[in-house]
Amino acid sequence: MTLCNSCPPGFELTKDNRCLLRNQYQQYRSLVTVGVGGLQTALPQYRDGFTPQQIDLGRYLFFDPLLSKDKTLSCASCHHPDKGFSDAKPQSIGYKGVLLSRSAPTIWNVAFLKSFFWDGRANTLEGQMEGPLFNPQEMANDPENLIKTINEVPDYKRLFADAFPQKDSTNISLSEICTAIAAFEASLVSLNSRYDQYAHGYAEALNSKEIAGFNVFRSFVARCSECHTPPLFTNQQLAVLGVPEPTGKPLDIGAEKVFHEPSLRAAFKVPTLRNIEKTAPYMHSGVFKTLKETVKFYTDGRGHAVPKGENLKIHWHIWEPKLTDEELDRLVDFLKTLTDESFKPAIPQVVPSGINIQAYLTAENGITK
Repeated sequence: MTLCNSCPPGFELTKDNRCLLRNQYQQYRSLVTVGVGGLQTALPQYRDGFTPQQIDLGRYLFFDPLLSKDKTLSCASCHHPDKGFSDAKPQSIGYKGVLLSRSAPTIWNVAFLKSFFWDGRANTLEGQMEGPLFNPQEMANDPENLIKTINEVPDYKRLFADAFPQKDSTNISLSEICTAIAAFEASLVSLNSRYDQYAHGYAEALNSKEIAGFNVFRSFVARCSECHTPPLFTNQQLAVLGVPEPTGKPLDIGAEKVFHEPSLRAAFKVPTLRNIEKTAPYMHSGVFKTLKETVKFYTDGRGHAVPKGENLKIHWHIWEPKLTDEELDRLVDFLKTLTDESFKPAIPQVVPSGINIQAYLTAENGITK
């Protein structure tokens, strides 16, 4: 088992062995406050510059169930490449089968994000990954046990030495584990959809129905693009939408719990719409099964699903656009043009721990027993 010496697609290898992102959006200037919804808009700040070896080591770690307490769950259990790097569940399944409180967001394009989790409680990729790794309901590991088990695997000792040649110790550290996984996750770039071809000037990339949907999307009636801002299709802000919870589930107070700010009660991050076709069900609780149900929510009336007794500070962009059924269909047509998995990485056939991850793979559940 050796680490790859070349960068993933979409990255250029520099002379000092770093992978730098290369994308047509880098040629554009940011509109900043000049407008929203522009086709040729610059990317926000992003992370790159990891080595090919760190990225490939992170790929092995990402798929290795060794990272969980009982060695049955990997990062890919909730972020499966074939499910848009989500898990196709309304609420993810954690340690010993426990039902978690929220759905798993996609991790496509996380290199461009400045906060993580539905409630925005982490501001680095490394900080995010320590959440599920050490949450007793998720992967249930602890730092001491994780470092011990990784260091007991000879192949990991050798691969970490290759990926971090300047390290002073032969022991693998938690920081190196997180750096490698962050390197892999930051390489998951999806910016080559049919929409992107259209944005770069190839008008025939979208058909007439999809263009009609795009025009609804960026209109001042629907106002979708004011929060789902191109090119990432998220403005990365927290917003209170008044999304209903599944039947019998109490209100999830979202970012209020993190920031102790009453105005953020039931606020959640505006998710990217990249590969949205692949990540059903939708919203933080997976309450909507289809894209049509989801876009219909926005036209059913401001605050129509807020529980009685709650006085949520609904985002001012949420109103009553009264879109027709045909306009909702066109919106869905457009959203499906944001699908791009051309740079989807390969699932390792084997991982350094020797755990047979193929035995855990099922079409229905991702990597889990």
